[in-house]
Amino acid sequence: MCGIVGLFFKNRSFEPQLGACFSRMLDCMSSRGPDSAGFALYGSPAPEGCTQWTLYHPSPDFPWENVAKSLQAGSGAAPEWQRYSSHAVFTIPGEEAAIRAVLHAEHPEVKVMSAGKRIRIMKEVGSPADVIERFRVREMSGSHAIGHTRMATESAVTTAGSHPFSTGPDLCLVHNGSLSNHNNVRRNLRREGIEFETENDSEVAAGYITSRLNRGDTLKGALERALEDLDGFFTFAVGTGDGFAVLRDRIACKPAVMAETEDYVAMASEYRSLVSLPGIEKAKLWEPEPGIVYSWSLADAA
Repeated sequence: MCGIVGLFFKNRSFEPQLGACFSRMLDCMSSRGPDSAGFALYGSPAPEGCTQWTLYHPSPDFPWENVAKSLQAGSGAAPEWQRYSSHAVFTIPGEEAAIRAVLHAEHPEVKVMSAGKRIRIMKEVGSPADVIERFRVREMSGSHAIGHTRMATESAVTTAGSHPFSTGPDLCLVHNGSLSNHNNVRRNLRREGIEFETENDSEVAAGYITSRLNRGDTLKGALERALEDLDGFFTFAVGTGDGFAVLRDRIACKPAVMAETEDYVAMASEYRSLVSLPGIEKAKLWEPEPGIVYSWSLADAA
């Protein structure tokens, strides 16, 4: 089951509306995934020399100020941070490897959800409506976002096992379906240095895309290679710092529908998640073709 949604603004003047529009889309997928929900949202870039980190600890009262002190001691500069329930978003000066080393050594109880210039990933057990409220999604702005609602039919309901998954800077993926060769792919990717936090096959798909991007592929090219190397059935929605893409496998047994206007492109597992978007009555509507990559870039946004 599960539901996925994505929204990419081609018209940058729409960015203040991202959280409000995206929240309605994600909440509408509650019936496809009532057990947990999550999203990756791309907002304003971190300042030069800084990266944005989304960190997680299960306690909503976790003392994030202690993490800030450790990071300041490591870099010499105080990070900016803001709490979002069980998550916190930090803007931190310094190199990514050095920051990870501080977090690993000083705060092993904290999990990195995402890191990059623009991305923030938040996910949690509970209904999509609850997740939207806890993380104040409606207040957020940005250029694009992807999200997932999960019905846990084959594994435990946990925060770590929820989507999206990020395996590289500003990269995230949500997935509806199942991969049959993910264990072999995971072993090969680990030899390349790609790290995994869970046994979820969707994280393997994210790792595969990261590997291809590291080799110089474009996002479109990486997804075209995925059709050859990933076995199973899937609908992927993928986000990067400057783009958004959708891909269904060549059989395409998982549902998906897309809508595009002059101002945005959106996708969802079901059309009803699109009906609240502005100007949807004038949108071009279509079902993504099997084995075809659909991609958009901020370089083309107005």
